[in-house]
Order: sequence, then structure tokens, then C-alpha cells
Amino acid sequence: MALAPNMRLLSSLCKNACKVSSARFSVSSPVAGNVSVVTDDKGIATVSMDKAPVNSLNTELIQELTSAIATTASSSKGLVLTSSLPSVFCAGLDITEMYQPDPAKLEVFWGSLQDLWIELYSCKVPTAAAIIGHSPAGGCLLAMCCDYRAMVGPKFSIGLNETQLGIVAPFWFKDTMVNTIGQRQTELALMLGTLFSSQQALSIGMVDQVVDSREECLAAAHKVVSQLSKIPSEARHVSKMLMRQPTLDKLTSSKQEDIQFFSNFITQPIIQKPMGMYLEALKSKSKKK
Repeated sequence: MALAPNMRLLSSLCKNACKVSSARFSVSSPVAGNVSVVTDDKGIATVSMDKAPVNSLNTELIQELTSAIATTASSSKGLVLTSSLPSVFCAGLDITEMYQPDPAKLEVFWGSLQDLWIELYSCKVPTAAAIIGHSPAGGCLLAMCCDYRAMVGPKFSIGLNETQLGIVAPFWFKDTMVNTIGQRQTELALMLGTLFSSQQALSIGMVDQVVDSREECLAAAHKVVSQLSKIPSEARHVSKMLMRQPTLDKLTSSKQEDIQFFSNFITQPIIQKPMGMYLEALKSKSKKK
């Protein structure tokens, strides 16, 4: 009798080939100027973020990335997510989208980020992150959404460091991290805003492989995606969704509530102040160069 709930979930997943697709929300498909897609002769696509200087996730990049992933998932055998930049995978959310924001634009920004997470976390084709540089905050989230993570070492770091900026990681960031490295490691990491070295990330399971160069990182990611693509697709994806569906359901069933919570939280003076100080520090640093 104890197996019945799992069997019902399995049946539901098989019937719908992942019902979460119907829970996705409409995403605009702008001309992708910040994302490039190259598909090799084996049908494995490399999706590269190309938004210098650090692939900061503003609304435009988020929507372009979501569109690229959705299109690629329907036309390729697998997907490798990476960056074209020399030392940054993705620096996370663009703080200017959250500092003294226009309320309507803020809601679009957060809703677009939700859609990106849903698209990547539930992707029907195999995915791997080739983490070729630093990957804090939202960059870490994108990496954790993938089925496999290869990272260049030893000088780059990864983690959800939001608390260091006076921000709190949303529940679906937290859930993704718990599913990746476990409850206790996540609890400490979120409170401390820890950025892990590549070797530390490997030791706790945040990444699956550490290599010495960009080329090796891309090769490792492609190898695993290729291996996964040879598994019968329905069995592979249903197995994945047995692990991920409950996490996805938590957000898809409360998307608008999460937008409102985030909007109310991020616009509080106590949250806006450290973001303003951080932006000023960035400006000062830029002037010194």
C-alpha cells in the first residue's frame, strides 16, 4: 500500500509526458542577441550566454534564454548550457532590475525568471551545465537546474550568495539547492551566502566533475548529455520528473503569489539600501579602472 502514491505519480507523469509543460506561462520570443545556439552533427546543442561583461540576468536575457531552451529542447537530442565569456558562467540577477524598480516591470522580470527556471528544470531533453567561470547566485541556480554539471577549476566559485547582498533566496532557489546538495549543506550555505570553490562544490555534490580548461569542460558536458540521450527518452524523463515534479508543482501552483511576495519583499527600504550601496561600490570600482 505504501507504494500506491508513487505509482499514481508515475502513471500521471507517463500519461502527460510531464504535465508541467502545460503549466508554463507564455514567454515572448525576442530576437536572441544575447544567446547563441550551435548544434553539432550528433544533435547536441550548445546554448551559450553572450551578454558581456558578466551575463547578468536582466529581463531581456532571461526571456531570450527561455526561448532558446524551449526551441532547442524541441529540435535537439540534448542541451549543454554554457557561457561565451572567458571567466564568468553567469553572475546572477541584474540588480538594476530590482533597485528602485517600476512595479509593473519588476513583476515581468520575476515572472520571466520563474518561466526560465520551469523551462530548464523540467527540460525534456538531457541537459548539462559547462561552468567555465564564476557562477554566483542566479548563475548557480541555472547550473543546478541541469542534469549534470562540469566546472573549470580551481580558481572559480559557485553558490547562492544572496544573503551577502542583503537578499533572501526564494523558496524555489532553496528547494533546487536542497535537491542538489541536501538539507544541512543548503541551510548553512544560504545563511552564510557561501561561494564554494570548484573542489568544495565537487565534494558536496553541487558539481559532478572538475576539469582544468574550458575545452575539457565543454567536452565533459557533451559526453554526459550524449550518454543520457541514448537512454529511452520517456523512461529517462519520467525518472527525472519523479524527483523534480513536486518541486516544480510548488511554484507552478503559486506563481502569482510568489511574484507578489517578491515584489513586496524586494522593495522594502531595508532591502533596497544594501543593493544601492552595492551598486555604488560597483560604480566606484569601475571609475578606478
